[in-house]
Amino acid sequence: MWTSEITSMIIEGVWATLYMTLVSTLMGYLFGLPLGVLLAVTDKDGLKPNPVVYKVLDVIVNIVRSIPFLILLILLIPFTRLVVGQSYGSTATIVPLVIAAVPFIGRMVESSIKEVDPGVIEAARSMGASNLQIVWKVLLVEARTSLIVGSTITIGTILGYSAMAGCVGGGGLGDIAVRYGYYRYQTDIMIVTVVLLILLVQMFQTVGMFIASKLDKRK
Repeated sequence: MWTSEITSMIIEGVWATLYMTLVSTLMGYLFGLPLGVLLAVTDKDGLKPNPVVYKVLDVIVNIVRSIPFLILLILLIPFTRLVVGQSYGSTATIVPLVIAAVPFIGRMVESSIKEVDPGVIEAARSMGASNLQIVWKVLLVEARTSLIVGSTITIGTILGYSAMAGCVGGGGLGDIAVRYGYYRYQTDIMIVTVVLLILLVQMFQTVGMFIASKLDKRK
């Protein structure tokens, strides 16, 4: 039966999911944004081509992205336990979420930066701007709309990953769906958690696209 305890559990699950998603996204960008910039800058058509650096980063990114998140989650259990002292719960889930997010974000950032008009870069160079100034004041500024759209996609992806973590006691709505919807056959709770996950994704999508639209100087 639907009780106040279940309602409270669902609310706590929403907060846990938001906590995992937002913290993982922020930490993911802390490492993923520089990674994406480095990939774009060291590419053969970048500001400072470096085939060795690019190839090493490219291989690492491809390897991590090739591992399904659920398998990565299990592989990282010893590392997660070392970092946070436990391998289950919302905080513990952030560790594999960040590691999975960083290469994904790196590719998104790299793609966004490569969309910048080369003419703008050449204009900045002709005015004597250094590579660091071009990255900070030209590339990231010109690519901001694409970066916001990419962050919206990233948040949705990480939210989906956080739900998968419920299979191994990761906490949040995914954990509730597995424990009650799968093991206890309580379909009503399963449906509620699925609907809430969809609403959260739609909320992030709407906010992200609104911000991107406002920052798009082509409009």
